[in-house]
Amino acid sequence: MNETMICAVGNVATQPVYRELATGASVRFRLAATARYLDREKNEWTDGHTNFFTVWANRQLATNVARSINVGDPVVVQGRLKVRSEMREGQPAWTSADIDAVAIGHDLARGTSAFRRTQRLESGAAGPSAQPEPAWETPSDETADRKEPVAVT
Repeated sequence: MNETMICAVGNVATQPVYRELATGASVRFRLAATARYLDREKNEWTDGHTNFFTVWANRQLATNVARSINVGDPVVVQGRLKVRSEMREGQPAWTSADIDAVAIGHDLARGTSAFRRTQRLESGAAGPSAQPEPAWETPSDETADRKEPVAVT
């Protein structure tokens, strides 16, 4: 089936709402995407129409969004567009544009962000080792005088 994939750039308009469901984690928030154009008469940038999307994320993406995204953050959202509408008494009652997200990140054109990889546990695995990563670039005191390469553990 062909689905409409979009990439929307905007600001987080509502605080993400995180839920733990039977099928896994889920989060939703509203995204405001405002068109901007150069008003040549005033020689300044002007806000145009604002589109609002309800963004849905699931599983690990939902958990990461809940820990990373706040109201006002500039974000880039990629996902499947779903437009729904309801009719009441023959008249359109409402229309909703939802994005089922596959990727969400901060818009680095408007600021900086610090990435932290999440730790995933494999089923039946003991988890990540508590031993820190060795300092490969800095030789230890006992190996500093040696000329041959040594493995640091």
